[in-house]
Amino acid sequence: MNGPASFLADPPQSPAVTAAYEADVASDGYVNTLTRAWSWRPDVLASFQDLRGDLLAESGLSAREVAVMVAATAAARGDAYCALAWGSRLAELSDEVTAARVLRGVDSDLSDREAALAGWSRQVVRDPNATTEADLDRLRDSGLDDQEIFEATTWIAFRLAFSTIDDALGARPDTQLAERAPRLVREAVTYGRPV
Repeated sequence: MNGPASFLADPPQSPAVTAAYEADVASDGYVNTLTRAWSWRPDVLASFQDLRGDLLAESGLSAREVAVMVAATAAARGDAYCALAWGSRLAELSDEVTAARVLRGVDSDLSDREAALAGWSRQVVRDPNATTEADLDRLRDSGLDDQEIFEATTWIAFRLAFSTIDDALGARPDTQLAERAPRLVREAVTYGRPV
């Protein structure tokens, strides 16, 4: 049935769909709306998750830097789902105020390296054709090497692809996700599809 959480009906049951749903219940206590949408092709979801994991497996980017990038990417893209999820993750790795500020485009609580990654994330979202060598020099000046710049850029692009699919298919943020998000994170997410 088509429900308010997404434009798609639930996919037919299969062992792969059941496994995806059970993984959500084990980790989150409920089946995520985005998992229901992606479970039309659970093999693609698994491959996409594996690819993202492979990208960061040997990266010099820290978990906090990754959370900064995703929060900045989601906010610049206007994706409420990922902004709530990754804003909450950033709050765990820093604090609620810092996470809310990144979601609002304010980087004052970040290290130079984190601020450079947040700015780069927003630039890649808004106009990747406008980047210049000087933009990469700013990333280098903040301490990123060329491999990390490639990894960061690829991670941002992967997040954009994921968000675009979720948003286009009408995946609304789960009530449970919003309820678990810190108050300042919830208040900072004033864009995208409503819960």
